[in-house]
Amino acid sequence: MSWDPKKYLSYADERTRPAADLLARVANDAPVGVVDLGCGPGNSTALLAARWPHAWIDGVDSSDAMLEQARRSGVRGHWILADLASWTPEATYDVVFSNATYQWLPDHRSLLPRLFGFVKPGGTFAFQVPCNFNAPSHVLMREVAQSRPWAAKLRNVREASVLGADAYYDILSPLSRTLDIWETTYLQVMQGDDPVFDWVSATGLRPFVQALDETERESFTQAYRLRLRHAYPKRAEGKTLFPFQRLFAVAVRP
Repeated sequence: MSWDPKKYLSYADERTRPAADLLARVANDAPVGVVDLGCGPGNSTALLAARWPHAWIDGVDSSDAMLEQARRSGVRGHWILADLASWTPEATYDVVFSNATYQWLPDHRSLLPRLFGFVKPGGTFAFQVPCNFNAPSHVLMREVAQSRPWAAKLRNVREASVLGADAYYDILSPLSRTLDIWETTYLQVMQGDDPVFDWVSATGLRPFVQALDETERESFTQAYRLRLRHAYPKRAEGKTLFPFQRLFAVAVRP
């Protein structure tokens, strides 16, 4: 799946705020090594570099385009192209941090313990993932994808997915000295004609549209836009409210 850094950063403040909220719950004062898994264009990495100016900061992502944007951003970091499903670092870290990435990776019951293993004793494993997949934005996306004439091509498209908070507790608690898990719903106040469509176009919609040819893509997105406009109507002042739920976890290794 390819990514568009410019489109992703069109809502940079809204996408970076959860990373800042997650980082605020990380207690490490002076880590030596920090890694941002799924660093994207470097917006979350910038928070880590500012918080810990003397730490070694790695940013890992599977997208060349995202890493190129990160390099151009001027953020202090060492950028690594890798698939997190198989990535293994040369050394362990004091902080393993991830903002809105693990939802794209399968089998969290195996993935998270493996990644947690890259944390030094006493270090922190912190991540945030969206958990709004039952919201209209995603339900309607699936409904359109399962209807004619797109169903045949989109039947096997892999969607983002996450587990429930209790499942993450069961995975991480046996590995942790302390574990903090919480959920937050951000009421995003958005502007423009189709702001929810613009938002998902940079993330969750991409696997669907990239599986279609140009003509199919146009008809699919038009059908989806119309449904979104009913689900997220523009208010009298011209703004659209888009509630967005996220799940956070901060685990400290013994």
